[in-house]
Amino acid sequence: MTLLRTQLGNTLRGHRLRQRRTLRDVSGAARVSLGYLSEVERGQKEASSELLASICDALDVELADLLAEVSLEMRLAEPGRRPVRPVALAGVGAGVGAGVGSRPGSPDDDPAAAAADDATETASAAAEAPVAEPALALVGGGQPARAGARPAVSLAA
Repeated sequence: MTLLRTQLGNTLRGHRLRQRRTLRDVSGAARVSLGYLSEVERGQKEASSELLASICDALDVELADLLAEVSLEMRLAEPGRRPVRPVALAGVGAGVGAGVGSRPGSPDDDPAAAAADDATETASAAAEAPVAEPALALVGGGQPARAGARPAVSLAA
């Protein structure tokens, strides 16, 4: 099993080396000690989110892109794991941008037809790619939150 800190370190080192930059250069730009950055790259230290963000800024890499790359590498390193289905995001995919570049006489001219097409595309996309269960879910059953109240958090297995 690959540890997250090991894969993060390997990926950060790969970005630094592809840019032909030294540990000293990146540690200075990230305002992190050279020794600590070296330990992070070797997977010996668990970097905080603030530290990762600082290193990513120094490497001109988006933190989200780094985490996505690490996630993919960890999936590829575990051949016996069950496949993870993509998570559908609200507003992403079918129907977004409808009407842009549409042809006259196309269903986009008729809002009811466009809505029906979007519903069909969304239903077929949902049938083809089931949504993964969230690892973290807000609990509350759709009840409106009280003013100043923090939502309860449930960790799913």
